[in-house]
Amino acid sequence: MKKLNLPLLPTTVVGSHGKPSWWTAGVRLWESGQWGPADLEEMLSHAVDVAIRDMEDAGIDAITDGEMRRLDGYVDSYYAIIQGIEAIPVARKDGPWGYDQQTRYRAVGVIQTPPGGLGIVKEFEYARTRTQKVLKATCAGPLTFASRIQPGAGYENVVQIAERFAEVINQELKALVAAGAEWVQIDEPARGNVSGEEMARLFNLATEGVDAKLGFHICFGNRNGRARFKRSYRPYFPGILEARAHQFVLEFASREMAELDLWRTYNDGRELGAGVIDVKSFYIETPEDVAERVRAVLQVCPPDKLYLCPDCGFGWSPNNMCTAKLRSLAAGARIVRAELGVTD
Repeated sequence: MKKLNLPLLPTTVVGSHGKPSWWTAGVRLWESGQWGPADLEEMLSHAVDVAIRDMEDAGIDAITDGEMRRLDGYVDSYYAIIQGIEAIPVARKDGPWGYDQQTRYRAVGVIQTPPGGLGIVKEFEYARTRTQKVLKATCAGPLTFASRIQPGAGYENVVQIAERFAEVINQELKALVAAGAEWVQIDEPARGNVSGEEMARLFNLATEGVDAKLGFHICFGNRNGRARFKRSYRPYFPGILEARAHQFVLEFASREMAELDLWRTYNDGRELGAGVIDVKSFYIETPEDVAERVRAVLQVCPPDKLYLCPDCGFGWSPNNMCTAKLRSLAAGARIVRAELGVTD
């Protein structure tokens, strides 16, 4: 794995960036048929440019393309191009939004992607031309893809569907590395009904032979700023450590820095991407708020193994809230670096 040129306590993002209002307006025009593919492509390219500029201006050390080309969240857009599945009618369409209003699917054939894959390579290639910063590529994991697909067509359970997606993802990640990606991150849900060992096994299947820095983000859910699963990592340790990940990306800020003791107990020398910005809250942390959280994480993780990030992606956050929080993240990191005797 190539060493990346980053400072002590590098700041990064989990993946998605806050959408400006014109992004949403453009997607609606596309969905209504008032825009064609060239209109949409132009808007999405500009959106990536803005996301990169926002992260650079905030002082973030390692960035993404903001996942701005993913029209309906970090995974939903892919279901539209995946072959071998069909949508199931949504039972509850009105009332307060909930995860039960997401479209679910049924396997009806061999699950596969079009010849061009999931499109993450295209995302990376464009972003690589727009920044000199360290660039991370992100991809939903096999459990994430499989969790909304019911068995069928020879797939007997969700695990078998996830195993098939691990193969699909593996092809995508290898193509990313061939395109120049040096750091890729898999995003998976803390479902509660899948053990840490099983999550690790599927991660390893998806990343087998992928020659890059490998991150493993474990998420409690964040659509519309709402969690979906029980927010505890405890049931997954120590089994999750069987994953051949170089870095684990975990949520702490929205849980008042709970479960740091897990890293004290199970830290085996790998990197920790610690969530020190609460993406579910509209409260804009001050730099000192961030510094206080970083100091707490440093009690269980050495500084040379610690990366600083938001708890999750900003895909469900207003753009101005997102950028303000990123500025505080970078400023808080600078405070603690100075305390450690390191200057930018």
